[in-house]
Amino acid sequence: MNHFSIRTSKFLFIISFLFTVCSAVAQQRHGKIKGKITTSDGKPASEVNIILKNSKYDTSTNEDGNFELSRIRSNSYTLQISLTGYETVDQEVVVADNETTTVNVQLKVSNKELQEVVINNRKSLLSKKTQYVARMPLKNIENPQVYNVIHKELLQEQIVIDPAGAVRNAPGVVPLNYPSGGFAVIFRGFTVGINSRNGMETLSGRSSIGIANVERIEVLKGPSGTLFGSSASSFGGVVNLVTKKPFEASATEISYTAGSFGVNRLTVDINTPLTKDKNVLFRLNAAVNNEKSFLDYGFNKTLSFTPSIIFKASEKLTFSVDAELFKVNNTRPLYPTVTAASGITNPGDIQLNYKKSLIHDDADAKSSSSKAFVQAEYEISDRWKSTTLFSYVNEDLDYSYQVLPTWTSPTTATIRATLFGPISSNYTNIQQNFNGEFSTGILKHKILMGANYRYYTDTFSSTPTPATPFRTIDVTTNFNPVRKSEIDKVLLAPVVRAGRDEYTFSGYASYVLGVADRLYAMASLRLDNFDRKESGTVPGYSQNSLSPKLGIVYQIVKDQVSIFGNYMNGFQNLAPVTQPGGEQLVLDPLYANQYEGGIKAELFNKKLSATISYYKITNDNAVIRQTDLTYQQDGKQVSKGVEFEFLANPFPGLDITAGYAYNDNRIVKTSEANKAIEGNKAQDAPEDVVNFWASYKFQNVLKGLGIGVGANYVDKSYMATTNTFYISSYTIYNQTIFYEQSNWRVGVKINNLSNKKYWSSWGAPQPPANFLVNLTFKF
Repeated sequence: MNHFSIRTSKFLFIISFLFTVCSAVAQQRHGKIKGKITTSDGKPASEVNIILKNSKYDTSTNEDGNFELSRIRSNSYTLQISLTGYETVDQEVVVADNETTTVNVQLKVSNKELQEVVINNRKSLLSKKTQYVARMPLKNIENPQVYNVIHKELLQEQIVIDPAGAVRNAPGVVPLNYPSGGFAVIFRGFTVGINSRNGMETLSGRSSIGIANVERIEVLKGPSGTLFGSSASSFGGVVNLVTKKPFEASATEISYTAGSFGVNRLTVDINTPLTKDKNVLFRLNAAVNNEKSFLDYGFNKTLSFTPSIIFKASEKLTFSVDAELFKVNNTRPLYPTVTAASGITNPGDIQLNYKKSLIHDDADAKSSSSKAFVQAEYEISDRWKSTTLFSYVNEDLDYSYQVLPTWTSPTTATIRATLFGPISSNYTNIQQNFNGEFSTGILKHKILMGANYRYYTDTFSSTPTPATPFRTIDVTTNFNPVRKSEIDKVLLAPVVRAGRDEYTFSGYASYVLGVADRLYAMASLRLDNFDRKESGTVPGYSQNSLSPKLGIVYQIVKDQVSIFGNYMNGFQNLAPVTQPGGEQLVLDPLYANQYEGGIKAELFNKKLSATISYYKITNDNAVIRQTDLTYQQDGKQVSKGVEFEFLANPFPGLDITAGYAYNDNRIVKTSEANKAIEGNKAQDAPEDVVNFWASYKFQNVLKGLGIGVGANYVDKSYMATTNTFYISSYTIYNQTIFYEQSNWRVGVKINNLSNKKYWSSWGAPQPPANFLVNLTFKF
């Protein structure tokens, strides 16, 4: 061995020795704190804030109430434990070298008002705790399905006042306002309304929804017919609203928001126990919202009133009663159609002034919805419970003027119009669920058994759309907008469609097997019987659907990193069609199947949460009309892509929410008559969608001050599968600055900082740069 090799070996030995010594010293100078937090009724308390005062350490409890703080220097500390509605606990702890200090605390219900609760009592934006996604208690790291959770704390930070701004915080999600007045979202290449509320069916078809009473929004990815049926889900997934619940402390929050285009919004949140023993709890959320459009004409007025009561009838039986009243008076968005000879390829080609409207304020719409939800939860034993649910949803459209412009050139539009209403839709749902869990050795079993009965009726009136336009507008001239009186003169006689009666009975079951707290296998199945009665000249029909769901999860690092795969199914009931010869073709339900695999991670004491997955959704029994006008059920559509979500709280005060979604949704098989679109992109399916939001709240100097910045990118998409008219890609930037204390908060938000001109997925122009100012008081 030469001299250089000997010197090198000695040098490496010394470095290795020093590293070993330093590591040993570092280990000896640090300790650990861990423990479990429970509530006053002895149940595990999740999302409890754990702060080690006068240090950089903080964390929160997991779903089981457990927490852990690692690598803490030996010393005496004060551990602050806080949760909204409970008394804050300061516990003295001593951390010794290379030892673990255990702290177990039971929180007491606070007898003080909420202004006594410290500002740190905000829910972690990383939390994915939910009882609705799997309809059973299943942690995100154990669940083979991908889902996103948007918390009200994030919406408050961003000064979000409508559902469109809220859903942009989920990867791949793009909002869409229908001309009918409803609200929907696009993800994984498919469109779905917000049709689920606390796991039960709701409706946002013609009256949209409010977010004043929203605790969080859950976006379930992939066909979810197995647990949610066909009415609440699409092949892309389900959107579930979780509402604010009453709690055992008195609190009032009043919030006022004003801003560009005449925004005036007042919300009230009142919570109070109604009895001294706190067995009856009441909460009321109400909101009044008035705003003008950024266009020269257009407005939106909404009113929501949402009371909620919890009644603890006994230690085992609890009733929840909720109601929602929502009224809307507004102008509907206009969506363009173009002729082949117009030369128009996208909304940007149209020469109409970006801030000018084709219609006047008096061509408006009025609608309302009233909803009631009742739940009875009974603890059969420590491991089994019964949940009985009832809901009634009514949506009424008084009237809706809808103007239909067809652009024959970039400067010329022909105008037709129609009038919808009155229309009434009514849904009644009764659902029964049994949940249980038990263990046999290293095996853990979780079981769900449920049944659902759904009854739907409606009445429908509208005027046929005149074939001949009643007006031509040249946008290069100083034209007058279309008025209600002008439309009334050309309306045809209203047509009242015979009401529909639909009955659906469903039975479903789900079983999760856990092996040694590492391997989880899920098997679920739904049997659905759909029956539509004869309606006028439309014959009735009945269909049965079988919808399976399979999933597997393996935790590579326990409670931190898991790999997963799933097979999920969705379906839609289809009416029979009449062939040219007069015979009826009875169709199978339309099915979509998804295969997906990916990785989930929850690291650094839940300060980082990430999910990445690849999916492929196939619909291979679409109904296709052939060249001889006969129907055949053999079309095929494939939607595949990648999704990535990143949530982080790397150090106190900094929160990051980010996501990326890639989707390729194409028509891969058609009839001979439609060969021209074979291989084309599906409508309303942008390829790339990015969301980002980061905020920082100062912790010491300037404590209470915070700033936030964000961006959203939506790729080019097509309005039809012909792929001739597209919506351009866009990026919008937003910024907020706020100051908050325990009992008040003020914030300023600037939306669309770069003043970008952009259009919705259906071609409606969106607001330019605008601002919002919010002032909130808590009592």
